[in-house]
Amino acid sequence: MSAAELALWARVDGLSPRDVQSALWQERTLVKTWAMRGTLHLIAASDLPLYVAARSMHADRNWLKYFTYYGITPAQYEAFLAAVPQVLGSEPMTREQLAAALARHIGAPELRRLLLSSSWGSLWKPSALRGDLCFGPNQGRNVTFVRPGQWIGKWQSVEPHLALQEIARRYLRAYGPATPEDFARWWELRIVPARKLFQSIEDELEEVDVEGWRALALRTTLEPRQRLETPGAVRLLPLFDAYTLGLGRDLEPLLPRAYKRQVFRPQGWISAVVLVDGYMKGVWEYKIRRSPTIVKINMFSSPGASVRRGIEAEAERLGAFLNTKVALEYEDHSSTNSR
Repeated sequence: MSAAELALWARVDGLSPRDVQSALWQERTLVKTWAMRGTLHLIAASDLPLYVAARSMHADRNWLKYFTYYGITPAQYEAFLAAVPQVLGSEPMTREQLAAALARHIGAPELRRLLLSSSWGSLWKPSALRGDLCFGPNQGRNVTFVRPGQWIGKWQSVEPHLALQEIARRYLRAYGPATPEDFARWWELRIVPARKLFQSIEDELEEVDVEGWRALALRTTLEPRQRLETPGAVRLLPLFDAYTLGLGRDLEPLLPRAYKRQVFRPQGWISAVVLVDGYMKGVWEYKIRRSPTIVKINMFSSPGASVRRGIEAEAERLGAFLNTKVALEYEDHSSTNSR
């Protein structure tokens, strides 16, 4: 959750953690759920039906095999999926409460133990991807689940193929130019369906050349992108940021190959990066102490004065967001500044 909050902080001036919590649990304009690649995301609540419909086009993961490995029969698995939206409502239920209720509902006591055995929550993902389950507000240290259609109050159904086409358009607006292979990796889709998807909207696409690399872009985005200037923008993006994750192609020159392992680390760990005009120029981390919070910057090469000023401004924004004083430390440089 801290990474998600910082991802929003990086893009919205004046935001506070309380704003994010309010959007999730009071206003319910954001929803926390498993989405692309079966990983946790915060998604606009109004967009959740679109994601669910698009996901229903290609259920690539064999969740039944996962359940049968733990002794759940195919019939029990289907009964489990059907029971989740019947048992869940708008009232949050802890994982323990929901597991017990589902086991009783389908008459399979062994299901309770299984549903509580995975600390990562993998067994809940099929229901989340079907739109039958999302996260509610924590009760102490316990996560809770709710039924999305009742929690967010509105559910506008979308035809699955049209939904997946719209997801592809949104991906290209955010990350294009890109290839079907890039989209397949981001959405967790097989290559052939991804290629057919791009072919289905080919009248909206145009092949472009980016320094010798050929990819596809939405025609409507070409003119605005050609007018873009590089203002020297510096941003501190957090761990697992959507920008870093979305760049599925060979990242050079956005990230030189020599530094790739500092960003994409073992076991799926994605570092927080220092972004300068879209280029990954370093990595960073912070440690909260009583005073001040230490922000360590490790640049891939010595930063110029304008980049340092940009980093200092970002650190000041971070301090305001975290409500703490921040001290900057350059790991490979001697300069230390407090903000």
